[in-house]
Amino acid sequence: MKILTILFLLTTMAFSKVYYSKVEPYELRNISSNVSGVVLFIDEKNIGNKLSSKPYIEIDSKLDRDELVFTKSKITYLKETVVLNEKMLENLQVSLDKKRENYKKVEALKIKSRVEKDKEFYDLVSSENSYISTQKEIINLKNQIADLELRKEQLIRSIEDKNLHAKGFTLYSLDVKVGQVVTVSTPLAKVADISKALLTIYLDEEDVLNAKKSTIYIDGEKTNYKIDRLLNIADSKNISKYMAQIVVNSPKVFSKLVKIELKDTPGAE
Repeated sequence: MKILTILFLLTTMAFSKVYYSKVEPYELRNISSNVSGVVLFIDEKNIGNKLSSKPYIEIDSKLDRDELVFTKSKITYLKETVVLNEKMLENLQVSLDKKRENYKKVEALKIKSRVEKDKEFYDLVSSENSYISTQKEIINLKNQIADLELRKEQLIRSIEDKNLHAKGFTLYSLDVKVGQVVTVSTPLAKVADISKALLTIYLDEEDVLNAKKSTIYIDGEKTNYKIDRLLNIADSKNISKYMAQIVVNSPKVFSKLVKIELKDTPGAE
Protein backbone atom coordinates (compact mmCIF):
# COMPACT_ATOMS: atom_id res chain seq x y z
CA MET A 1 0.00 0.00 0.00
CA LYS A 2 2.86 2.40 0.86
CA ILE A 3 4.49 1.68 -2.48
CA LEU A 4 1.22 2.52 -4.31
CA THR A 5 0.87 5.76 -2.37
CA ILE A 6 4.45 6.79 -3.16
CA LEU A 7 3.95 5.93 -6.83
CA PHE A 8 0.73 7.98 -6.93
CA LEU A 9 2.45 11.01 -5.35
CA LEU A 10 5.40 10.74 -7.70
CA THR A 11 3.05 10.49 -10.70
CA THR A 12 1.06 13.52 -9.54
CA MET A 13 4.21 15.57 -9.04
CA ALA A 14 5.41 14.63 -12.49
CA PHE A 15 2.28 16.18 -13.95
CA SER A 16 2.26 19.38 -11.88
CA LYS A 17 4.11 22.69 -11.97
CA VAL A 18 4.44 25.12 -9.08
CA TYR A 19 4.29 28.91 -9.41
CA TYR A 20 3.92 31.79 -6.97
CA SER A 21 1.82 34.94 -7.28
CA LYS A 22 0.68 37.90 -5.24
CA VAL A 23 -3.08 38.32 -4.82
CA GLU A 24 -3.73 41.62 -6.57
CA PRO A 25 -6.93 43.67 -7.08
CA TYR A 26 -8.81 42.76 -10.24
CA GLU A 27 -8.08 46.23 -11.59
CA LEU A 28 -5.90 49.09 -10.38
CA ARG A 29 -6.44 52.40 -12.18
CA ASN A 30 -4.01 55.30 -12.21
CA ILE A 31 -6.16 58.42 -12.51
CA SER A 32 -4.63 61.47 -14.20
CA SER A 33 -6.17 64.88 -14.76
CA ASN A 34 -7.86 65.72 -18.06
CA VAL A 35 -8.12 69.39 -17.11
CA SER A 36 -6.29 72.27 -15.44
CA GLY A 37 -7.31 73.99 -12.23
CA VAL A 38 -6.96 74.30 -8.46
CA VAL A 39 -7.82 71.29 -6.27
CA LEU A 40 -10.62 72.31 -3.90
CA PHE A 41 -11.35 69.00 -2.15
CA ILE A 42 -9.87 65.53 -1.66
CA ASP A 43 -11.62 62.73 0.22
CA GLU A 44 -8.74 61.61 2.47
CA LYS A 45 -11.11 59.97 4.98
CA ASN A 46 -12.16 57.42 2.38
CA ILE A 47 -8.71 56.06 1.52
CA GLY A 48 -9.04 52.29 1.76
CA ASN A 49 -12.84 52.41 1.54
CA LYS A 50 -15.29 51.77 -1.26
CA LEU A 51 -16.38 54.98 -2.97
CA SER A 52 -19.96 56.17 -3.39
CA SER A 53 -21.39 58.37 -6.13
CA LYS A 54 -19.97 61.48 -4.41
CA PRO A 55 -16.79 63.05 -5.87
CA TYR A 56 -13.55 62.00 -4.19
CA ILE A 57 -11.63 64.87 -5.83
CA GLU A 58 -13.01 68.28 -6.82
CA ILE A 59 -11.14 70.76 -9.03
CA ASP A 60 -12.34 74.36 -9.29
CA SER A 61 -14.99 74.55 -12.04
CA LYS A 62 -16.68 77.88 -11.25
CA LEU A 63 -15.63 79.59 -14.49
CA ASP A 64 -16.76 76.56 -16.50
CA ARG A 65 -20.16 76.55 -14.78
CA ASP A 66 -20.60 80.31 -15.32
CA GLU A 67 -19.65 80.00 -18.97
CA LEU A 68 -22.00 77.04 -19.37
CA VAL A 69 -24.95 79.11 -18.11
CA PHE A 70 -24.04 81.93 -20.51
CA THR A 71 -23.57 79.51 -23.41
CA LYS A 72 -26.95 77.85 -22.86
CA SER A 73 -28.65 81.28 -22.74
CA LYS A 74 -26.94 82.39 -25.93
CA ILE A 75 -28.00 79.19 -27.71
CA THR A 76 -31.60 79.86 -26.67
CA TYR A 77 -31.48 83.47 -27.96
CA LEU A 78 -29.91 82.43 -31.26
CA LYS A 79 -32.51 79.72 -31.81
CA GLU A 80 -35.28 82.26 -31.20
CA THR A 81 -33.60 84.60 -33.70
CA VAL A 82 -33.48 81.79 -36.27
CA VAL A 83 -37.23 81.23 -35.84
CA LEU A 84 -37.91 84.95 -36.40
CA ASN A 85 -35.66 85.04 -39.46
CA GLU A 86 -37.35 81.96 -40.90
CA LYS A 87 -40.74 83.69 -40.53
CA MET A 88 -39.25 86.76 -42.19
CA LEU A 89 -37.96 84.54 -44.99
CA GLU A 90 -41.45 83.15 -45.56
CA ASN A 91 -42.83 86.70 -45.85
CA LEU A 92 -40.03 87.68 -48.21
CA GLN A 93 -40.77 84.65 -50.36
CA VAL A 94 -44.43 85.68 -50.70
CA SER A 95 -43.44 89.27 -51.51
CA LEU A 96 -40.81 88.10 -53.98
CA ASP A 97 -43.26 85.87 -55.83
CA LYS A 98 -45.68 88.79 -56.26
CA LYS A 99 -42.95 91.14 -57.45
CA ARG A 100 -41.82 88.62 -60.04
CA GLU A 101 -45.37 88.35 -61.33
CA ASN A 102 -45.73 92.16 -61.41
CA TYR A 103 -42.45 92.58 -63.23
CA LYS A 104 -43.48 90.06 -65.90
CA LYS A 105 -46.70 91.99 -66.43
CA VAL A 106 -45.01 95.41 -66.53
CA GLU A 107 -42.28 94.13 -68.86
CA ALA A 108 -44.91 93.03 -71.35
CA LEU A 109 -46.79 96.38 -71.33
CA LYS A 110 -45.84 98.68 -74.20
CA ILE A 111 -47.42 101.64 -72.51
CA LYS A 112 -44.84 101.48 -69.68
CA SER A 113 -41.65 103.46 -70.23
CA ARG A 114 -38.18 101.93 -69.87
CA VAL A 115 -37.66 103.97 -66.70
CA GLU A 116 -40.78 102.45 -65.10
CA LYS A 117 -39.77 98.98 -66.17
CA ASP A 118 -36.25 99.45 -64.80
CA LYS A 119 -37.68 100.65 -61.52
CA GLU A 120 -39.75 97.46 -61.20
CA PHE A 121 -36.68 95.40 -62.10
CA TYR A 122 -34.45 97.05 -59.49
CA ASP A 123 -37.18 96.63 -56.88
CA LEU A 124 -37.35 92.92 -57.75
CA VAL A 125 -33.56 92.54 -57.52
CA SER A 126 -33.53 94.34 -54.17
CA SER A 127 -36.16 91.94 -52.82
CA GLU A 128 -34.20 88.93 -54.09
CA ASN A 129 -31.08 90.26 -52.37
CA SER A 130 -33.01 90.71 -49.13
CA TYR A 131 -34.21 87.12 -49.41
CA ILE A 132 -30.67 85.81 -50.04
CA SER A 133 -29.27 87.96 -47.22
CA THR A 134 -31.83 86.55 -44.79
CA GLN A 135 -30.95 83.02 -45.91
CA LYS A 136 -27.27 83.73 -45.26
CA GLU A 137 -28.05 85.15 -41.83
CA ILE A 138 -30.00 82.01 -40.91
CA ILE A 139 -27.09 79.83 -42.04
CA ASN A 140 -24.63 81.95 -40.03
CA LEU A 141 -26.83 81.74 -36.96
CA LYS A 142 -27.09 77.96 -37.28
CA ASN A 143 -23.30 77.74 -37.58
CA GLN A 144 -22.96 79.82 -34.42
CA ILE A 145 -25.43 77.55 -32.65
CA ALA A 146 -23.46 74.46 -33.76
CA ASP A 147 -20.24 76.01 -32.42
CA LEU A 148 -21.93 76.88 -29.14
CA GLU A 149 -23.43 73.40 -28.83
CA LEU A 150 -19.92 71.98 -29.18
CA ARG A 151 -18.63 74.43 -26.58
CA LYS A 152 -21.48 73.45 -24.27
CA GLU A 153 -20.49 69.77 -24.52
CA GLN A 154 -16.85 70.68 -23.88
CA LEU A 155 -17.83 72.62 -20.75
CA ILE A 156 -20.05 69.80 -19.50
CA ARG A 157 -17.18 67.36 -20.02
CA SER A 158 -14.74 69.72 -18.30
CA ILE A 159 -17.05 70.08 -15.27
CA GLU A 160 -17.44 66.30 -15.08
CA ASP A 161 -13.67 65.84 -15.30
CA LYS A 162 -13.22 68.29 -12.43
CA ASN A 163 -15.51 66.23 -10.19
CA LEU A 164 -14.03 62.74 -10.10
CA HIS A 165 -16.27 59.76 -9.32
CA ALA A 166 -15.49 56.06 -9.09
CA LYS A 167 -18.55 54.44 -7.54
CA GLY A 168 -17.88 50.87 -6.43
CA PHE A 169 -14.09 51.24 -6.60
CA THR A 170 -11.87 51.40 -3.52
CA LEU A 171 -9.82 54.56 -3.06
CA TYR A 172 -6.25 53.25 -3.02
CA SER A 173 -4.30 56.52 -2.79
CA LEU A 174 -4.45 60.28 -3.39
CA ASP A 175 -1.58 61.98 -5.19
CA VAL A 176 -2.61 65.66 -4.80
CA LYS A 177 -3.34 68.11 -2.01
CA VAL A 178 -5.98 70.81 -1.57
CA GLY A 179 -4.77 74.06 -3.12
CA GLN A 180 -2.49 72.34 -5.60
CA VAL A 181 -2.67 73.52 -9.22
CA VAL A 182 -2.95 70.60 -11.60
CA THR A 183 -2.61 70.46 -15.35
CA VAL A 184 -3.47 67.86 -17.97
CA SER A 185 -1.78 64.50 -17.17
CA THR A 186 -1.05 65.38 -13.52
CA PRO A 187 -1.44 62.15 -11.45
CA LEU A 188 -4.43 62.51 -9.13
CA ALA A 189 -5.21 59.18 -7.49
CA LYS A 190 -5.31 55.40 -7.71
CA VAL A 191 -8.53 53.42 -7.39
CA ALA A 192 -8.95 49.65 -7.26
CA ASP A 193 -11.64 47.15 -8.15
CA ILE A 194 -11.49 44.60 -5.32
CA SER A 195 -14.76 42.85 -6.14
CA LYS A 196 -12.49 40.10 -7.53
CA ALA A 197 -8.80 39.32 -7.36
CA LEU A 198 -6.18 38.50 -9.95
CA LEU A 199 -3.31 36.03 -9.81
CA THR A 200 -0.58 36.50 -12.39
CA ILE A 201 1.94 33.77 -13.14
CA TYR A 202 4.58 33.32 -15.84
CA LEU A 203 4.49 29.89 -17.43
CA ASP A 204 7.31 27.90 -18.91
CA GLU A 205 6.96 27.21 -22.62
CA GLU A 206 6.01 23.55 -22.16
CA ASP A 207 3.11 24.48 -19.86
CA VAL A 208 1.41 26.95 -22.20
CA LEU A 209 -0.45 24.51 -24.47
CA ASN A 210 -2.21 22.61 -21.68
CA ALA A 211 -2.50 25.45 -19.18
CA LYS A 212 -6.23 26.01 -19.68
CA LYS A 213 -6.94 22.30 -19.18
CA SER A 214 -4.98 22.09 -15.94
CA THR A 215 -6.50 21.67 -12.49
CA ILE A 216 -5.46 24.60 -10.32
CA TYR A 217 -4.40 24.17 -6.71
CA ILE A 218 -3.92 27.23 -4.51
CA ASP A 219 -1.86 26.76 -1.34
CA GLY A 220 -2.35 23.02 -1.71
CA GLU A 221 -6.15 23.12 -2.06
CA LYS A 222 -7.90 22.02 -5.23
CA THR A 223 -10.05 24.74 -6.83
CA ASN A 224 -12.51 25.11 -9.70
CA TYR A 225 -10.60 28.07 -11.10
CA LYS A 226 -9.20 28.02 -14.61
CA ILE A 227 -6.71 30.13 -16.51
CA ASP A 228 -8.75 33.17 -17.69
CA ARG A 229 -6.11 35.01 -19.71
CA LEU A 230 -3.14 33.49 -21.47
CA LEU A 231 -0.60 35.15 -23.73
CA ASN A 232 1.18 32.95 -26.25
CA ILE A 233 3.74 35.70 -26.78
CA ALA A 234 6.76 35.64 -24.48
CA ASP A 235 6.86 38.36 -21.82
CA SER A 236 9.21 41.30 -22.48
CA LYS A 237 10.66 41.22 -18.94
CA ASN A 238 10.41 37.56 -18.02
CA ILE A 239 12.21 36.18 -21.06
CA SER A 240 10.93 32.82 -22.35
CA LYS A 241 7.98 33.02 -19.96
CA TYR A 242 4.31 33.42 -20.89
CA MET A 243 1.91 35.43 -18.78
CA ALA A 244 -1.23 33.75 -17.49
CA GLN A 245 -3.87 35.21 -15.20
CA ILE A 246 -6.46 33.60 -12.94
CA VAL A 247 -9.50 35.53 -11.71
CA VAL A 248 -10.42 34.44 -8.17
CA ASN A 249 -12.84 35.49 -5.46
CA SER A 250 -11.96 38.58 -3.48
CA PRO A 251 -9.90 37.68 -0.37
CA LYS A 252 -10.01 39.39 2.99
CA VAL A 253 -6.42 40.56 2.54
CA PHE A 254 -4.69 41.42 -0.73
CA SER A 255 -1.02 41.30 -1.74
CA LYS A 256 -0.23 38.06 0.12
CA LEU A 257 1.87 35.45 -1.72
CA VAL A 258 0.14 32.22 -2.70
CA LYS A 259 1.44 28.98 -4.19
CA ILE A 260 -0.21 27.91 -7.42
CA GLU A 261 0.06 24.42 -8.87
CA LEU A 262 -1.08 23.42 -12.32
CA LYS A 263 -1.77 19.69 -12.34
CA ASP A 264 -2.61 17.49 -15.29
CA THR A 265 -4.39 14.18 -14.94
CA PRO A 266 -1.92 11.39 -15.80
CA GLY A 267 -2.56 10.16 -19.33
CA ALA A 268 -4.74 13.18 -20.26
CA GLU A 269 -4.23 14.61 -23.75
